This record gives sequence, C-alpha cells and structure tokens, in this order.
Amino acid sequence: MQRQPVVAGQFYPGSHQQLESTLVRLIPENGLKKRVLGIIAPHAGYVYSGGIAGRLYGQIEIPQTVLIIGPNHTGAGAPAALYPDGEWLTPLGAVPINSRLNALLLQQVACLQPDRIAHQNEHSLEVQVPFIQFLRPDVSISAICLGHGDYPTLSEIGRGIAAAIREYGEEVLIVASSDMTHYESADSARRKDGLALDRVLAFDAQGLLEVCRSQHVTMCGVAPSAVMLEAARELGAATAELVAYGNSGDVSGDMRQVVGYAAVTVF
Repeated sequence: MQRQPVVAGQFYPGSHQQLESTLVRLIPENGLKKRVLGIIAPHAGYVYSGGIAGRLYGQIEIPQTVLIIGPNHTGAGAPAALYPDGEWLTPLGAVPINSRLNALLLQQVACLQPDRIAHQNEHSLEVQVPFIQFLRPDVSISAICLGHGDYPTLSEIGRGIAAAIREYGEEVLIVASSDMTHYESADSARRKDGLALDRVLAFDAQGLLEVCRSQHVTMCGVAPSAVMLEAARELGAATAELVAYGNSGDVSGDMRQVVGYAAVTVF
C-alpha cells in the first residue's frame, strides 16, 4: 500500500527538481554531523519553517531507520495510529515502511493500533520525509500519528518505543514533529514558547504538558514531543539543545499573529 503525498505543491514543492533545489537551499552544508537520539522539528510550509528544519537536519547524522511521531490535526482514525505497511511517496520517490520495527512497536506499545486513516490527510509527518530521504536515500521509516494524551499514557508510549528500539538492535532516530505557539504576537509567542522549551531542555515531559496546558501554549506536537523525550531518556539521552527558534513573521514581516518554530536535538 502506498501513502500518497497530500501537501506536495502546497507545503513544499510538488516536483522532484523543485523540491530537490529547495532542500539544497534550506539545508546548509555541515561537515561535522552529530549523532542524536531524537529531535523536535517544525512542520509548517517550507517557506516559513523550512530554514529552521533545514538547519536542524543539516547538522545531524540520519541513521537508516527513522521513527516519525506527529500530532493528529484532523481527528481522524485511531488515537495512537501506526502506519501499517507499504511505502510513503514524495516527489523524491518512495520511502519504505520498516515492517520489523513496526512489529516491535505493536508488541511493546499496548495502545498503538495499525491504522491508515489517521495518516491519510495528516501533514505533520509528511513534511519531515523529504528532508530525511534527501539526506539518507536508503532510509526506512515507521510513522505514528498521535492524538492528545495525559502524562501517564504518553510516558507509557515513550517507554514502549524505547523497549522496541532496544529490541530492534540498530540505531533509530526519533523525530517529534511540532510547531510552537499559533497565531499570537511574536512577543507573546516567544515568551510562551520559552516556557515550553525550558521544560524540553530539562527533559521534563510532564512539565512540558503542564506548562502548555496552564499557560495556553498552543504547541500542536506537545504529545509527540513528550513521547520522544521519554523514549530518548530511556535510551540514555542526557542532553537537549535548542538549535534554532523563529516564527512565521520572520518571513512574512507580520509580527501581529505568528506561528512559532523550534528545532531541538536530544543526545
């Protein structure tokens, strides 16, 4: 089964040549690449967040296996949906689903369900794939689309993912797809996002969920980010680093209502 691209030509260029040229421009050349366990990467249109995502992807080593976790913006499908099999298409070509990692994830994460419906029209995972396949053409992926959840549930998912990766026995990069504050002034977004990112950098997944709730931080990928932090900590990560932060106003010039974007590495 092939998962068709649904935002090619909207969030990113729809032709192979244009997309490749865009990625060359967005990803700076970096000879010293860092091995990391997890990242938080933005998922807006490349014109807005692509530069921040490019800076992030350009400085990390991408292993042959990547697990992408994104939020469910549409509300369709299972609450914790694993794309079951086949391959994902982008204008750059097909990326195979890693069936062995998928099987281990289903064994170790009790609430995870094989489900295509949640992924069918979801952009948050799709926009990560061209960056990944451009830099690592032989990559295979697993993809989880995640709804909202409380800390005990998300912590359990994170621990299950870590157990699956340990059993998998090879290096896996965990990508949490998230934008930050939505449609507030740049100053307000920067303040609120700073509170959330402080919790991320402290490896405090529970605190991240709490501050987003109490301070009304509209970080759409807070659940995937919390899961990534829990899984990475279980796998031995001890340090998180903010690579870049910006907002849509940096491109549009309109600072009255922006969307915030952050790039974080965990290692």
